Amino acid sequence: METESEPYVRLATLRQLHEVMADMNTARSLADTLQTVADGVVSGLGYELACVNLVRPDGDLVVAAFAGNSAAEALITGRVGSRPAWDRRLAMGLKWGELRFIPHTEGWVLDEDDVPQWFTAGPPPRFEDEWHPADRLFAPMYSTGTSGGELLGVISVDRPRNGRIPGAWGREALQMYAFQAAIAISNARLRSNMQRALVRLEREQQALRASEESFRQAFEYAPSGMAIAEMGGDQHGRILRTNDALCRLLGRPASAMRRYSFSDLVHPEDIGTLLRTSAEGGRAELRLARRDGTYVWVSLRNSVVADAADGPRFLLTHVEDIEERKRRELHLAHRASHDSLTGLPNSAELRSRLSARLCRRPQEPGPSAIDSLDAAYGDHRGAAAGEDATGIGYDFGAPVPHQSNLYEGFDGFDHHVHVAAPEPDGVSGADNGTKGLAVLFCDLDGFKSINDRFGHNAGDAVLIEVARRLTSVVRDGDTVARLGGDEFVVLADGLGREDAQDLAVRLRNAIIPPIRVDGRAVRVGASFGIGWAHCGMTAEEVLQSADQRMYVEKRSRSKQHRRAG
Repeated sequence: METESEPYVRLATLRQLHEVMADMNTARSLADTLQTVADGVVSGLGYELACVNLVRPDGDLVVAAFAGNSAAEALITGRVGSRPAWDRRLAMGLKWGELRFIPHTEGWVLDEDDVPQWFTAGPPPRFEDEWHPADRLFAPMYSTGTSGGELLGVISVDRPRNGRIPGAWGREALQMYAFQAAIAISNARLRSNMQRALVRLEREQQALRASEESFRQAFEYAPSGMAIAEMGGDQHGRILRTNDALCRLLGRPASAMRRYSFSDLVHPEDIGTLLRTSAEGGRAELRLARRDGTYVWVSLRNSVVADAADGPRFLLTHVEDIEERKRRELHLAHRASHDSLTGLPNSAELRSRLSARLCRRPQEPGPSAIDSLDAAYGDHRGAAAGEDATGIGYDFGAPVPHQSNLYEGFDGFDHHVHVAAPEPDGVSGADNGTKGLAVLFCDLDGFKSINDRFGHNAGDAVLIEVARRLTSVVRDGDTVARLGGDEFVVLADGLGREDAQDLAVRLRNAIIPPIRVDGRAVRVGASFGIGWAHCGMTAEEVLQSADQRMYVEKRSRSKQHRRAG
């Protein structure tokens, strides 16, 4: 491009462009393509220096190839310029189509940014179109050939050999070269990705073959049970294959196992657990039937296996024998929630069962729950404080006004069965038929003297017998718990006021008969306080209320009603 007006020179330039573009498309790798692009600018377009800046995945541009000066190449190759700095450069200067020319009169503001650059010495221009050493010319490379596409990189050029700022033909040639370079870089990336994909595919196929063999061996020789079952369709869940460990666990041959699904083998009480277990990543603990009719506790872990991308899917089930662990867990859970002496639910279990029946229904501001209970039925003095002729105290609880927001967190689908306390008739005081959850607090009278006179072994024997007698009186579903020491609590749901009084009398009458300990007969009495649980109270408040009523009774009854020994 020595003299742009001469056609034969343009023809020679086109020939050179054709040669360097052909070289770009025959490069074997992306790195070779980038270097060919830089070399082609120097050999085919008539510039002394050329640099290819490639966009990285993070958006910044790295100097990927350099041509024309080995010292400058060693200085800036591999260095990175930030994307904002490059965007600033591509928005400055003169726009020659897709090219950007920044003359030295404007480019001085870029001397301190982070874009890698070189500086060439030279005399100042002597005429208007002479190239200045500080001039900058950039040729962006876009995926679509225009600025509307994704930016792939930028070609930077310097020092045209003719010393002139490129004219119309030189600009068009550089822009066309950048367009072809973008295509060559995209193709090189595509070839590179395809080569990597082919290598990866071959490795994956080899790994798959090895994995299939490893799976077969792991499945067949696993120490715990394994099964493959159908997934979907009419035969969903049917067992297709089992290993020896599962056959031994269930006492069934492999041929017989293929006639069943896990739903055929699961315990009837555990069928819901099995159905709720999700297919992929599901886990359940349930009981499976052995050939002899007994059941064994197992842990099932399910995962989905596909033969191919669109092929049939199967359910891989890992079956682990947890019979011994389950037995230990049940034993430990029973010990944690039950009194070791009497076998009754302990204090923690009592509070748990009571809390499960209560919700935090908002209450209107006012006195505490216990004060409200006492205020509804007078103070604690004498029979008017809540006693009947039998000497049994009771406590009905303050009524809770109806509110639309039944309890905290109510979302419009309330499945909680709210607990309310029975209320006596406002005039006669008779039972109005309302049923509630009665809490009967029992404290043994005279128990301390037995401990002191006959020792703790005798006291323990008395507590065990009292627990047995209390349990024999209540209904199935009622709770008899030992709160601690000589205190017991009975939870009885669905009782009215008179029902609760009658139950307290029956419980007390069951305790009073003599108890034989080490060949001697001892007697204990019992004081009962009746409280009522209702939503809005905590378990602790309910127990305190019943405890307080029990002490009212204990103080009000004469000594002959509390004799023991």
